[in-house]
Amino acid sequence: MKALLIDDEYMARREMRRLLAAHPEIEIVGEADSGHAALSLLSSLQPEVLFLDIQMPEMDGFEFVNAMAENTPRIVFCTAYDAYALRAFEVNAVDYLLKPVDPARLATAIQRLNDSPSVAVPEETTFRETDRVLLKGEQRTWFVPVRSIYLLQSEGNYTQVFFEGGKVLLPRSLGALEQRLKLPFFFRANRAQVINTRAITQVAEWFNGGLQVTLASGDQVEISRRQAAWFRKEKAL
Repeated sequence: MKALLIDDEYMARREMRRLLAAHPEIEIVGEADSGHAALSLLSSLQPEVLFLDIQMPEMDGFEFVNAMAENTPRIVFCTAYDAYALRAFEVNAVDYLLKPVDPARLATAIQRLNDSPSVAVPEETTFRETDRVLLKGEQRTWFVPVRSIYLLQSEGNYTQVFFEGGKVLLPRSLGALEQRLKLPFFFRANRAQVINTRAITQVAEWFNGGLQVTLASGDQVEISRRQAAWFRKEKAL
């Protein structure tokens, strides 16, 4: 069973690795120190279970779950706080472990994973730059070039898609749409927005090490500190 460890604390991930070594049926395929980092790994690693912390900076465990596509791996929450247990099971978590994790309690969680059905993730088309996409609103449907989309903005379980000539509210999560639009010019600016970097006309330094970009449409989007560090590294000449 392929597992991904998601925790902002290195020592917590290390301890979970040590504990899971006693369970050869669990294959740890990767680690992530943030929700944003984990989202970028889901498609390539295809984990079947997530050992997920709750209190993490910028994107907590529940926000991460909401950002994922509809068909998600099974989840075992691992946290130092018992206050989130009810909410954890509301998002269909298989189990809820308190840190420091007790080996016997972890064994129970593994057994529950073995007993619970795995989620089959259907294959969906990943669009290419030259493709056109169908955007169906309540009163109108558009068929637009992928590259004309310049901003996607999360609105709960819906996503507002802005494109040249209009916008439409789609009944899909931002994470689900992000998985479909795996193109190099789409960039997760923060937990609620994905931008087309080709639409950026201005970049300004912003608070706490972040950036603020202005798009050709005039929209201004803040890039979080973590994402800004990556943006500076990858986009600087």
